[in-house]
Amino acid sequence: MGDWLFGARAFLKYWLKKEDRYSQQSPFVFRIYSELIEYLNQNKSGNPTFESFRNSLLNDRSEIEVEDLGAGSKKVPEASRSIADITRYSTSGIKFCSLYQYFCTLTPAKHVVELGTCVGLSTRYLSLKTNGKLYSFEGSSEIQKIAKREPYPGRTEFILGQIKESLPIVLSQIPQVDFALIDANHTYDGTMFAFESMLPKTHSQSILAVGDIHWTPEMEQAWGEIKANPRVKLTMDFYECGIVFFENPGRKQDLILDI
Repeated sequence: MGDWLFGARAFLKYWLKKEDRYSQQSPFVFRIYSELIEYLNQNKSGNPTFESFRNSLLNDRSEIEVEDLGAGSKKVPEASRSIADITRYSTSGIKFCSLYQYFCTLTPAKHVVELGTCVGLSTRYLSLKTNGKLYSFEGSSEIQKIAKREPYPGRTEFILGQIKESLPIVLSQIPQVDFALIDANHTYDGTMFAFESMLPKTHSQSILAVGDIHWTPEMEQAWGEIKANPRVKLTMDFYECGIVFFENPGRKQDLILDI
């Protein structure tokens, strides 16, 4: 009951405060927001190959043992889960896969990080726009095996294990983080560890996406602290995720936007 009430209140607050593109006075924000809406409209059906892969997983009732290193799943908390249920409840839909893809295109996209591979759907979308290498981190070996199936996402290095151990190693080997999707742990500690670890590798053109920012009170706390960081110049709250910019020609802004 508590989770349901929190979710309902969080969405109501978002719905009451959200703005459309015509409310934006900043030319920088208006351009990015308008181009995002156009991009989503042009990609409503998603990538046919990737969506065919999604559908094959949605029809796969075989069960696997999941080693969950984060906050777990509200819909499927059991360790033994069907591939169909994992795909249905723990992956981003077409709209948000395309949204992450769009924001990745606004960066140099030479060094892209995804925390939370899951079955590899957002991985595939990001891989199409990666100009260098995509580093995708997953904690469960059985889930990672699914993500590695054909069609294999090009330019991708899959990394298995605890993010607190593996992320610092990868970050020490790359000069910068251009785009990152933080969508793995879904706890305050895990989210802040990921953000603070990558922060020294970000630059003015970097963009970070944080998934499930309104999932729990502690995720909202993490999102609030990320927004308050002095290096963050602009944030966009799309309810299911938040987008972080380190460059904004105008004053610092925290926007709640509709898509």
